[in-house]
Amino acid sequence: MRTFISLNIPKEASSKILEIQKKLPEFQGRKTEQENLHLTLKFLGEVEESRIEEIKKRLEEIKFKKFESEIDEIGFFSEDFIRIIWLHMTNCGKLQKIIDERLKGLFEPEKRFMSHLTIARIKNIKNRKKFLEELKKIKLPEIKLNVDKFYLMKSELTPKGSKYNVIGEYGLV
Repeated sequence: MRTFISLNIPKEASSKILEIQKKLPEFQGRKTEQENLHLTLKFLGEVEESRIEEIKKRLEEIKFKKFESEIDEIGFFSEDFIRIIWLHMTNCGKLQKIIDERLKGLFEPEKRFMSHLTIARIKNIKNRKKFLEELKKIKLPEIKLNVDKFYLMKSELTPKGSKYNVIGEYGLV
């Protein structure tokens, strides 16, 4: 099964993110649906069901303090090849490192974690220069999130896009 570990976005914050999505300049592609908004802490990929219990056991051992995260930036990975529009979330790196440490031996650690929440996937932009100018004009509302849990998720690809289901929930202390 295709799996990942995430911070899921609460309704109040995801409603504000929908407002940001409405301000995105015109593009061909699709915006992330409200129920699918999340920050991937670690992508595990295809995992045999027989390994899920070991992953859950290791994640349950994590004792990490609750924290506040804030969405502080909108961006993309490459100006030359714009495929993902994301929002940056603060203070998530330490939790991600702890997850990497707990899963050592089962999965390779992240080479470079970038705390981003995908809000749109771009297939084509008619006028890249204009798109970038309009994107830079977007003012972000204050969005703060109290992070008190993280999730082990299953991703199912359907003709209508990805569908995510929680298979493990882990509270922070």
